[in-house]
Amino acid sequence: MAHSLNCVLIIGSAPDAVKAKQWDLSVFSSCVAINNAWQVTEDWDYLIYPEDFPLERMPPQADRPTKQLIDAGDFVPQQNRYGGFVYAGGTMAFTAGYWALGALKPKVLAFLGCDMVYVAEQGQRTHFYGQGRADPLRQDITLQSLEAKSVRLMAMAQSQACAVVNLSELPESRLLFPRASIDDMSWNETAHGGWGVHPLDATAVQRALQAEKDLAYMVPSGRYWEKAHEFDPTKLSDIDAMWLEAAAAPG
Repeated sequence: MAHSLNCVLIIGSAPDAVKAKQWDLSVFSSCVAINNAWQVTEDWDYLIYPEDFPLERMPPQADRPTKQLIDAGDFVPQQNRYGGFVYAGGTMAFTAGYWALGALKPKVLAFLGCDMVYVAEQGQRTHFYGQGRADPLRQDITLQSLEAKSVRLMAMAQSQACAVVNLSELPESRLLFPRASIDDMSWNETAHGGWGVHPLDATAVQRALQAEKDLAYMVPSGRYWEKAHEFDPTKLSDIDAMWLEAAAAPG
């Protein structure tokens, strides 16, 4: 089944990421794997990973002849185009989303395995490969509200006519994206219309963007943690509230 519009799949490391093994990924124009998620399927096109990703976890060289590795040198400039890490949220699911928006310019951006919900019961897997570190839940000034950061990503995507959806079937998600199924991904350009678009309050979106501009928290290197002491967490939390307000109100 060939893809009918520019639809990009982003795969994270949650246990349900393995659903991609059973899917016909030809409905996607490209597949972006985050960190260890290249192990989920051979049909990934891009692997995006942070500076501290262990070399021993990289895919074998023989597996990469037609694939591209995306590191900070690639994703930091794209992230800066969308306001930088402090406002976007310093975790790889959002970084991958912004990189894909800028570099791949999709019409649909679909997430799988990125719900950022971690099972606490002893012995249960937090990631498809077993127990892992809950990176998005770490104490970080940019991650006070994962829900708000997901709304911001939706707003940025919608500003360039891109819908953002969540293909997860988990009952809970920190992402406020509309839910969709793999069957939805084969829709053509004509049928696409407004499908998958969460209505956002345009006035609230502009208010949040203006507040970001007024604060001017930008770290061009992308290494925002080196300057985190210069940022006011309360003011960032206030901006998060604006993004949540944008999602709660009718468009």
